Amino acid sequence: MIDWVLVVGGGKAAAGVTKYLESVLGSHLTDGLVITKHPVETTTVRTVVGDHPLPTKRNVCAATELIEIVDAADEETLVFSVVTGGASSLLTVPSGELTVGELRDITEQLLSAGASIQDINTVRKHLSNIKGGRLASSARPATVAGVVLSDVVGNDLSSIGSGPTVGDDSTFDDAVDVVEQYDIALPPTVREHLDQGVNGVVDETPSSGSSAFDRVMNHLICSNRDALTAARTTAHEHGYDPAILTSRIRGEAREVGTVVAALAEEVAAGAGIVSSPAVLLAGGECTVTVTDEPGKGGPNQEFVLSAGLGLQEEAVVAAIDTDGEDGSSEYAGAILESGAIEETERASAHLGSNDAGSYLEAAGATILTGPTGTNVNDIIVVVIPE
Repeated sequence: MIDWVLVVGGGKAAAGVTKYLESVLGSHLTDGLVITKHPVETTTVRTVVGDHPLPTKRNVCAATELIEIVDAADEETLVFSVVTGGASSLLTVPSGELTVGELRDITEQLLSAGASIQDINTVRKHLSNIKGGRLASSARPATVAGVVLSDVVGNDLSSIGSGPTVGDDSTFDDAVDVVEQYDIALPPTVREHLDQGVNGVVDETPSSGSSAFDRVMNHLICSNRDALTAARTTAHEHGYDPAILTSRIRGEAREVGTVVAALAEEVAAGAGIVSSPAVLLAGGECTVTVTDEPGKGGPNQEFVLSAGLGLQEEAVVAAIDTDGEDGSSEYAGAILESGAIEETERASAHLGSNDAGSYLEAAGATILTGPTGTNVNDIIVVVIPE
């Protein structure tokens, strides 16, 4: 018999999901705490604002309190764990003697190096007391229902928000491989922690076959594919021939931009997978390898400027982050039509110095939405007229 019902979790969309759960659970809901990037008013469950993409002390304070709440759960408790994009930063509890400053520095280095979210999270899981299934371990013997929105290409549950309620089959050895691959400078305390994990002195994260997950069920409720499907329906309703290219775009933003521009040119020339007027749709998450002195922008803005420079046929290209925040920029992304770039040399210089945002802002091509309350990766839209 269930006597207590809790909602805990974190992420940019966590408060929105929590509000819905409150409307469904009503008086059955007992307590809870979710950590978000932007303030949202809830009723029974307390929301705490944290920082993203780099964790801070207030993230640690809130996440530590969250762990204390689930630690008190017993076998008659049902815990809804809400995990959405941004949870890896917002749910931060450093392992052992590690500090949030050390975790912040390593995260920043990995982001600047263009590491994939899977690689970043492999490291973060092994420096954390809440990621990599450790939240589920803390909740034992309660029943845990994970409610997950995916911001990870391919929807690997163990990577979304660093999988706080999902078994982790990566290892300390894997984490060491990542930091060596990207030449990350580790503080001595972090190096010692990873070495102790490799040598078995520090416990591994609980694997997918662990008994920690006997009473855990995770449910993926939304992903990038759902957003693309809705966009395809809208494009069709407006008289376009739409096609979803993929929901698994990844790689350097500027390189992906040239590839998508080429696909648009094929359609415009009458040799593509759809006929104009057409809409090409794609989603996923590009990365940016940052220069020593980067300017303004984010992956979507860099993608749009690169695609705009490459387009040789009439088309309009747009790209946004569904959370309304492209990288560390205040813009969601950008939109640009072919031929709009008159000074290609200057635009190329902005692209080369990771300053696409400055160029696109001056051209009036940036898109400002504000925080959207969701996060299912990036969306690319290319419109090819008849």
